[in-house]
Amino acid sequence: MITAIVLIKTSVDRIPEIAESIAALDSVSEVFSVTGSYDLIAMVRVGRHEDLAEIIPNRISKIPGVAATDTHVAFRTYSQHHLEAAFAIGLDS
Repeated sequence: MITAIVLIKTSVDRIPEIAESIAALDSVSEVFSVTGSYDLIAMVRVGRHEDLAEIIPNRISKIPGVAATDTHVAFRTYSQHHLEAAFAIGLDS
């Protein structure tokens, strides 16, 4: 699974509506409203790199009110959830 973190600048008066439109797209797992230079951060998870080209420039960027995107592709994922699952393998509950 390929994960992309998409930083999104939007029309500030429409952040909730834009976030909901992005969250409704296939391959978008979460959308966060954030402070700082960007208005939203979307987590996109796809099976192939080619799928990123479809979802980000062809779907997210074309939502009315999206002004700009900045995409970062993750090399690896580190999370407490994954660590706990790995250590639980083989343990009886």
